[in-house]
Amino acid sequence: MRRRFLRSGAGMITLTAALLATTALPAGAAAPTRPARSPEPALKVTVKDGRTQPIFSRADAVTQTVSIETTADSDHDGVRDRVEMRIMRPKETDTAGLKVPTILEASPYWAGTLNIPNHPVDIDDPQARALANGKRNVADVFPGYYDNYFLPRGYAIANLDSIGTGGSTGCPTAGDRDEQAGAKAAVDWLNGRAKGWAPDGTPVQAGWSTGNVGMIGQSYNGTLPNMAAATGVRGLKAIVPIAAISSWYDYYRANGGVLAPGGYQGEDLDVMAKIVLTRKNPEVCGKVIDDIAARQDRETGDYSDVWEQRDYVDQARKVRAAVMVVHGLNDWNVKVKNSVQWWNALKEAGVPRKLWLHQANHATPFRWRLEEWLRQTHAWFDRYLYDLRNGIENEPRVDIERAPGQWETAKDWPVPGTRTVPFSLNAGESGQPGILGGRPRHGDAQRFVDAGKTRTAEQLLVNEDKADPNRLAYLTPALEEPLRVNGIPRMSVKASLDGRSPYLTALLVDYGTDTRTTGARRDTGERVCYGQGVPGDDGCTTRQALLTETAPFKVITRGWLDARNRHSPSHTDPLEPGKAYKFRWDFEPTDYIVKAGHRLGVIVLSTDYDYTLRYPAGTKVALTPGVSKLLLPLARESRR
Repeated sequence: MRRRFLRSGAGMITLTAALLATTALPAGAAAPTRPARSPEPALKVTVKDGRTQPIFSRADAVTQTVSIETTADSDHDGVRDRVEMRIMRPKETDTAGLKVPTILEASPYWAGTLNIPNHPVDIDDPQARALANGKRNVADVFPGYYDNYFLPRGYAIANLDSIGTGGSTGCPTAGDRDEQAGAKAAVDWLNGRAKGWAPDGTPVQAGWSTGNVGMIGQSYNGTLPNMAAATGVRGLKAIVPIAAISSWYDYYRANGGVLAPGGYQGEDLDVMAKIVLTRKNPEVCGKVIDDIAARQDRETGDYSDVWEQRDYVDQARKVRAAVMVVHGLNDWNVKVKNSVQWWNALKEAGVPRKLWLHQANHATPFRWRLEEWLRQTHAWFDRYLYDLRNGIENEPRVDIERAPGQWETAKDWPVPGTRTVPFSLNAGESGQPGILGGRPRHGDAQRFVDAGKTRTAEQLLVNEDKADPNRLAYLTPALEEPLRVNGIPRMSVKASLDGRSPYLTALLVDYGTDTRTTGARRDTGERVCYGQGVPGDDGCTTRQALLTETAPFKVITRGWLDARNRHSPSHTDPLEPGKAYKFRWDFEPTDYIVKAGHRLGVIVLSTDYDYTLRYPAGTKVALTPGVSKLLLPLARESRR
């Protein structure tokens, strides 16, 4: 049962805020509880119940394009890169002296993408070829509703071409400090700290801007807000990163292993840079991208300076913006770890934050939870860009979608009271399948032979009650009560490897026939309108619903390790064939309830066909039961 939110204006607001709820807020005011620093403009933004109201005309909005100087020179031509930004704002910013904040979506995708082959992933296979990378569906990056909804409420809307893309100069560098500088420059220009030029070369300033900026977007478009915020740029007040990257290492690597984003086997930093290289004269970026390819290291997968330059987690202490983190629990493109580690770092840094965890894959809740999505994001931007005391920061910090359309809230995540419980990987009566139990039962090593590219992980999950030469399985009895896995599961195993493949993969599986969400969506046919329409854009969308399927099992989460990186992701240590070592690695974070009557299983294998490099089949793995464990974060209501 979802708790009711305390809405602003419901008896808990201050007297000042109550008075403001029936008057108008000066557009340039710093806060509703403080006097304006300069005379009020003639026109004011209207506020009711702590929210900006749609009084401005989307149809009459004015537009402008500006080229902004950055501090980077990513193409090494001796000239600072420029990023192009297109702006739409209420006409009153030109005619009546209105000053407004800006909601900005930065992207490398505005000019489209290129069809670039991925790296081969089948090691030593003479038939291996680079796989054609299908053109990414740019229309799905994020639905364009900001102009219809937010502009009438007193916001400017801006789209920014990331460096090396569209109308910008420089080279796309897949998330490094130069690309950060490009995103930061837009905020600086909106605050009068960077130079900008109109298309005719005339210098131009943002005289209409209050200097307060919010950023929002999904995937790469959500990563750029994280990147900008991590610089500590002043004026960036709030961001909403959706399915966003916080460390590119954790997008293309995992615990020392070369790893693919779900659906894009063989993609890497250099491929991504080529995909979005849509600037004029792209040939000037050849050496820059070649250098990325040479340094990204698809052999060892070690964490290095290349990845440190694309890691924002350690920069969380610089963040000045309030952050609303959004991620799908079924997203295997940008995996959940990227949002969870960012969430945890922001907590340590004391940054105001909010979290949505939903049941879809790589997607935005806008089209299946539209009304609540608009309510919260609207309140988020009003609170931090207009400084309206609307109470959003006092609402439950976390929204979790438990099943399609079934939401609940929490004070924090993992939920308070969650603790780690060890489950031993024990031998079964006949050895395999094994037992996942509370007390360790020691026995002889259990063995399997890596199937390489011949079998997928999903093929290795079936027939869990039978021994399989290419994996090990450990299962609980039917659960007497539900288990809520809430956080980051981990493996701790004693094992040996003998062969080419260095990978250890673990899958956490819910065994039990049930109807579960797949993470995909479908259109319901219901049209719902959210904002002011104009010719060609009616301000409406088709509501979506999450798809479900009835199946005998579901992969809850999975985790990978390059066994050579047993001591550190940054350092490869050779393995002595057949020698047993202690290995520890993490799964992707999750929030999942295994129902009573179901069984929880751990499947151990080596090659994960859709994610890891595929070495020739034949690597022998021996795991020691009893001392090997699954460390499971269980919420308070979930105990063995």
